[in-house]
Amino acid sequence: MTTTVGEYLAARLKQIGVDEIFGVPGDFVIGWMDQTEKKNTIKLINTCNELNAAYAADGYARIKGIGALVTTFGVGELSAINGVAGSFAESIPVIAITGAPSTRDMHRHALLHHTTGDYDAPRKMFERVTVYNVMLKHADHAPAQIDKAIVACLTKQKPVYIGLPADLVQAICKAPEGELVATKHHSNESALEEAINEAAELLNKSKKPIIIGDAEVIRYGLQKEFAALLEQTGYPYTSLMLGKTLLDEDHPQFIGIYMGNSSRKYVQDRIEEADAVLALGLVLSDLNSGGFTVNLKTERTISASPTKVRIHSHWYHSVYMRDFITGLTKKLQKRDPSTLDIHPATSGCVHRRTLEFKSEDKQITANRFFDRIAHSIPEGAIVIAETGVSMFGVAEILMPKKADVIAQVFYGSIGYTVGATLGAAMAAKDRPVILFIGDGSLQVTVQDISTMLRNDLKPIIYVLNNDGYTIERLIIDGNYNNIQPWKYHKLIELFGGNGKSWEVRKELELEDALKNMKNDQLNLVEVHMDRMDATDALKKAGQNMASQSVSKK
Repeated sequence: MTTTVGEYLAARLKQIGVDEIFGVPGDFVIGWMDQTEKKNTIKLINTCNELNAAYAADGYARIKGIGALVTTFGVGELSAINGVAGSFAESIPVIAITGAPSTRDMHRHALLHHTTGDYDAPRKMFERVTVYNVMLKHADHAPAQIDKAIVACLTKQKPVYIGLPADLVQAICKAPEGELVATKHHSNESALEEAINEAAELLNKSKKPIIIGDAEVIRYGLQKEFAALLEQTGYPYTSLMLGKTLLDEDHPQFIGIYMGNSSRKYVQDRIEEADAVLALGLVLSDLNSGGFTVNLKTERTISASPTKVRIHSHWYHSVYMRDFITGLTKKLQKRDPSTLDIHPATSGCVHRRTLEFKSEDKQITANRFFDRIAHSIPEGAIVIAETGVSMFGVAEILMPKKADVIAQVFYGSIGYTVGATLGAAMAAKDRPVILFIGDGSLQVTVQDISTMLRNDLKPIIYVLNNDGYTIERLIIDGNYNNIQPWKYHKLIELFGGNGKSWEVRKELELEDALKNMKNDQLNLVEVHMDRMDATDALKKAGQNMASQSVSKK
């Protein structure tokens, strides 16, 4: 059986769970877009720019397990590359598709628009932020190359790049055969056994053990294995910010988020006083580690990454985290939780629904805002937090059951969350989606709120209007942190959509907004705060960042 190269690509995307693809039309890619639309294979979500398309694909992938974007050659794909780089940094499986000039034009090096004369330059730029990239050149080879790209994306949980020349869209090739799945890797059995035995001996002898789970446990789908480990051992656990909502946060063994010296005192002390730390899938970037203040002493730490394990100062290679967690669970002794100094997050998180909150007739502050919001997040919500006040506030909210938190803690590209909200809302139309974003970040990517309205998506958007870049002011302040003030509560009207907006300065005004929101429309709340108003965790993070990035006289 045969098909066309364009249809082959669309069929494979659909097969792995890509029902919507984000992008911007362009002459080199519009042929594939038209073919895909007429075949009704995948729904194209037109974004306002290519950067937001990449952000949307990232947010979509964090919920559905895979995402994709499509752009035109040169001008389109290079506008998107920053978003793809973020997916690469944070291990998000995204397929970046570029509609390219025809193979004939590329062969004769025609000086076409959107090109620089070097047709291979864009692909080479993507080499550094993808795990596989290819420019298709022959219809006979295209199916195998497409399959190889998709399998690499699924296996390595990072972006890949596929260039599709315009004349290959309708070129005949073989039809898809079978299913595409991630390549299964098996641990070196002797190394795995030694690692498990050594780790089990250390943990079983310890008096005050603790487990830290982070992003890579989520990325590789190991939540069930992680939960079984906790059930078997009774150990307390924490996560870094990238690992927030690894499991439901009302879990009796969850003590809260660990952010180094930006943590709550109990969480910091409990980890740093532990005599054995089992660290699973940690990403020790600066923001995720409290400005590199996470204090895990080598001599008491067992650390597992996706492909290897470190115990104290030596390594076991070709030991996969799934095998290690499963095997270790069988070897560890059950502990009585009452002997392990566990103060659950349900009674410790800074912003939690277990604390009574009563709104007052006074100016709202960041801390009071997140205190109130903690009571309003429903079960199953997808909570998206922009870098800055939003991210550090959300980090200390006790999330309800079945919630997911999306935050670009490692890469930290400002404005990322507008596109990510679009993607997450498309991926899970039956779940509440809530975005927290500052006014400075919103100005970078605001256009695609209009795309949410056009596609009848219904997130709640909180715009934290603190008159500029507060996170930067906490590092060092100057005129460069100022922005033009907008009337953010007028955005729905500006974009011509159906929704409801509020402008809030006082706690009682926020209360009114919360009471009058409707689930069948987009809700936007502009919340005014003072310039330097920030949570304690963000203030500490600002100090850490200042010590790292501001030159001293």
